[in-house]
Amino acid sequence: MDSSRYNPASIEEKWQRTWIELGLDKTSTDNHKPKYYALSMFPYPSGSLHMGHVRNYTITDVIARLKRMQGYRVLHPMGWDAFGLPAENAAIDRGVPPSKWTYQNIDLMRQQLIRLGLSIDWDCELATCSPDYYKWTQWIFLQFYQAGLAYQKEAAVNWDPVDQTVLANEQVDSEGRSWRSGAKVERKLLRQWFLKITDYAEELLNDLDKLPGWPERVKLMQANWIGKSTGAYLEFPVVGMDEKIGVYTTRPDTVYGVSYVVLAPEHPLTKQVTAPEQQAVVEAFVQEVTNQSELERTAEDKPKRGIPTGGKAINPFTGEEIPIWIADYVLYEYGTGAVMGVPAHDARDFKFAKEQNLPIKVVIVPPDNVETLHATSLQEAYTEPGILVNSSQFDRMNSTDAKKAIVEYAEKQGFGKERVQYRLRDWLISRQRYWGAPIPIIHCPNCGAVPVPDQDLPVLLPENVEFTGRGGSPLAKLESWVNVPCPTCGTPAKRETDTMDTFIDSSWYFLRYPDAKNEQQVFDPTKVNDWMPVDQYVGGIEHAILHLLYSRFFTKVLRDRGLLNFDEPFQRLLSQGMVQALTYFNPNKSGKDKWVPTHLVDPADPRDPQTGEPLQRIYATMSKSKGNGIAPEDVTSKYGIDTARMFILFKAPPEKDMEWDEADVEGQFRFLNRVWRLVADFINQPRPVDNQENQLSKPEKDLRRAIHTAIKEVSEDVEGEYQFNTAISELMKLSNALTDATCKDSPVYAEGIQTLVVLLAPFAPHIADELWHLLGNTNSVHTETWPKYDSAALVADEINLVIQIMGKTRGAIQVPAQADKAELERYACESEVGKRYLEGKEIKKVIVVPGKLINFVLG
Repeated sequence: MDSSRYNPASIEEKWQRTWIELGLDKTSTDNHKPKYYALSMFPYPSGSLHMGHVRNYTITDVIARLKRMQGYRVLHPMGWDAFGLPAENAAIDRGVPPSKWTYQNIDLMRQQLIRLGLSIDWDCELATCSPDYYKWTQWIFLQFYQAGLAYQKEAAVNWDPVDQTVLANEQVDSEGRSWRSGAKVERKLLRQWFLKITDYAEELLNDLDKLPGWPERVKLMQANWIGKSTGAYLEFPVVGMDEKIGVYTTRPDTVYGVSYVVLAPEHPLTKQVTAPEQQAVVEAFVQEVTNQSELERTAEDKPKRGIPTGGKAINPFTGEEIPIWIADYVLYEYGTGAVMGVPAHDARDFKFAKEQNLPIKVVIVPPDNVETLHATSLQEAYTEPGILVNSSQFDRMNSTDAKKAIVEYAEKQGFGKERVQYRLRDWLISRQRYWGAPIPIIHCPNCGAVPVPDQDLPVLLPENVEFTGRGGSPLAKLESWVNVPCPTCGTPAKRETDTMDTFIDSSWYFLRYPDAKNEQQVFDPTKVNDWMPVDQYVGGIEHAILHLLYSRFFTKVLRDRGLLNFDEPFQRLLSQGMVQALTYFNPNKSGKDKWVPTHLVDPADPRDPQTGEPLQRIYATMSKSKGNGIAPEDVTSKYGIDTARMFILFKAPPEKDMEWDEADVEGQFRFLNRVWRLVADFINQPRPVDNQENQLSKPEKDLRRAIHTAIKEVSEDVEGEYQFNTAISELMKLSNALTDATCKDSPVYAEGIQTLVVLLAPFAPHIADELWHLLGNTNSVHTETWPKYDSAALVADEINLVIQIMGKTRGAIQVPAQADKAELERYACESEVGKRYLEGKEIKKVIVVPGKLINFVLG
């Protein structure tokens, strides 16, 4: 091969073939080596990779390659999060089966990933839509069922009355309309399957402390989602009835200020407490609110609407009768489905009470303003801690102490108790759709819900299904599939027609990779316990809550079922930043119409091609809707894969957003060309001769120090926080040191060239292997041991001593590194700089900063 010119296309293709032939990316089974599990979040097979994918997988690939060179056996797998609504929509829009559309996309994206030269072990590949995977998803569901962690109950769902189907919250727009039909979405009660994640709420919260390798912001997001609070459960008796309205509050210190209670319109007590004269208006309101989505009802910017039921409850603390209202902002699924109204001390209650002319009673005042706060003077709710007033025997207590005292009093009186509550709700996993794992339950009129026996798994998705997008689940319409005999008693029964939320599939896939081809069991616990937990997980911040929380939940349940011996699935988490590109928009337009695709814009005079109006530009995350995406192929075909990798790694630390800039891409291409020329020039010059006396010259010592400084700095940068950008800067410094070296015929120079290539290998794997072979090596550079630095080489014989006179720098001299203070003073005084500025002057004081500078203070 012509070593004089860097040709990325030819060498990248060549080395990818060679790596496959050598089996370099296969997972080692040498148990004498320590294990390292490097994992990227697997993609949805949408049909094409974008630069966000490339960044994610490049980061993980560098880690995997580095760890192999450091002596680890590495598991670096890839798969496909392949179930979900987009495939079903494709079936509706394109008239192709979801499986065909999905597998076509998988084939396309797999080829793109292979083309990127990622060191993935493709023998571990899995697709969640494959029966040999979802068989075990169904088996895991039955483990939850047997443990009492899977159950059915009536739950409110978003219902599209036109398409006759259930919608996820994200399929309902901000106006409460269906994303597909445009119909006003209704709320409807359906029997749905749930997983009892709330049983693990406390452990999921506490075990965040076991994750020092996670970003603090992600742990905080999870903690907030779980939402633990300690408060009080209080009961308000209904006047004229034996019923009581239960509420949960974190502010029991405000109970003497309760002036009304509010029920969710769908609360079972609503009908019972409604007075006859209010019945018609209450029923109309309930019907109206029921048809609103949860999003609409709880939106902060929407006015809170409610009406009185005519019923009354008793505040057990005061004995006063207070009105019972219903309001749209109270949801039956949250807490107890009822709240107590304390308008003086809750912002939402204050606003509601003002609008509805309800009483406002102050019971807490600021500590420094005890006498002056009155309901009439309140401009807004006072929500801070303070001193209790108008609160019977608790007057003058501070609110923190009062919380405890009031709960104890309520417990003694029998109308309340302390309660720990979580914001987290049980996980609704039912989906009335086709393209998901069928829930393996059969409903028998005699036996009830019967699990499908293990030997009958998987419950296969039928293929003879019609897709219209209307009328609920396509599975429910397929009589031949729905009607089956009960596995227990043989009576004619019906299959469960709901499929599982696709988050189920991604909540355990990392457990399948270590034993991906096992047909006999979900996985061999010995293999999984060996490889798990994942040592480094890399993925987008958008998965910081649900995916990671559900994965942690699954791990803990399977541990409790005796299948795993660890508590947490992911030891370290890296949430990589977004890839942003120059984006054009018309400020006079709104919505999707305002974005103008980059290829339609003249950068010198950016104007809307339709209206001619001037465009504004920003850096925004690459997306199809903004027309600012850059296909990986556009970059790799022009500059090569290694350049694309180097740019992605150099432009920003992995956790930060990065701006795409062609000039910076070219900069990395130029750097790789410089490295290529360094090696090409080296192999064309005579071989260096060993110095028999083993005494290094000063240029050799300086170069060796630069080499081992690079080894030290790059090694430190790629550990810990993965500062790949500064690691590449160190490679550039070493490259410059080699370029400037005056000892190119020395073995030290040869050591430097070899070291540069080895250090470059995880970052730019193709060019590194080509250069390694041009240097005369027969093995792959990726089988080399990662170099260790020689600490003795880092010690300088001489240092640069800055000379200051009265604090001003006047020059610098080379001095022996080991010189003491007296010697440094002598060297400085005898130097040209010293003679020029010090002769004939009185030196009052000498300040020495060892290894850096000397400062003379003159009289």
